[in-house]
Amino acid sequence: MKPGQFAYHAPQTVQEAVAMLAEVASQEGRVLAGGQSLVPAMALRLALPAHLVDINGVAELGRLAAETGELAIGACVRHARLERPVVDGPLGRLLSNVVRHIAHYPIRTRGTFCGSLANADPASEWCLVAATLGATMVAKSVRGTRTIAAADFFQGMMATALEPDELLVEARLPILSPDTRFGFYEFNRRAGDFAIVMALAVYRVEHGVIVDSRVGVGGVEGHPRRIAAAEQALAGRAPASEVFRAAADAAAKVVEPIDSKPELAAYKRDVTRTAVRRALEAAEKSL
Repeated sequence: MKPGQFAYHAPQTVQEAVAMLAEVASQEGRVLAGGQSLVPAMALRLALPAHLVDINGVAELGRLAAETGELAIGACVRHARLERPVVDGPLGRLLSNVVRHIAHYPIRTRGTFCGSLANADPASEWCLVAATLGATMVAKSVRGTRTIAAADFFQGMMATALEPDELLVEARLPILSPDTRFGFYEFNRRAGDFAIVMALAVYRVEHGVIVDSRVGVGGVEGHPRRIAAAEQALAGRAPASEVFRAAADAAAKVVEPIDSKPELAAYKRDVTRTAVRRALEAAEKSL
């Protein structure tokens, strides 16, 4: 199949982009960045935007910079730019580890970090990273600029807090301290397939016990989120196999899989248990 008819717009500045969105958002206007989700949907006529606002000509949206304790990732930063550490320390290594799980190389050269966040697929690796690390999203419209915490940004399957006329101009990730340990684990049918379950674990060790733990799970529920029960199971405990298993059990008990069949939901909980445990084990070895 071929896409339906649409009007094409190519702004050169953020101001032009948000002005165009203000005009066309009510007429099924959509933003085009990497296009790795939108264009296939258009080809199958699952998406029929009347207007496309192509932001690839907006040079400032390619910004990738560390500043004031955060890594700012612009709306046109491709996945592939993160394959090598872009900042020193654990955050740079974490991003270069996770990005290799995203689809295949040709897609990583076109798809964008912020595009993944705006699309909000439950199986998106970057959505899991943003939710677990507590990213901040920066959205602009003709009404002004607002920042949205990750906990408020993801609102369900393919649903975010973005208004139709808002442009996600950048995402900001906190720079992790040098002693931060991290582990990521993803389970899928084949390399490059969408994740069935994935887990990200981040923590520090002080005086022999775990502190500042963050455990996130994606691909199971309608959107990725931190699992407080797993973090509580880790707090103040020494890193050890039995501690990791307790945290993994806690995660498996509290997740609510979106699968309608009970047997599939039970399967997702079992895989969640394994994914969290393996992410924690990988974190132990990351320093």
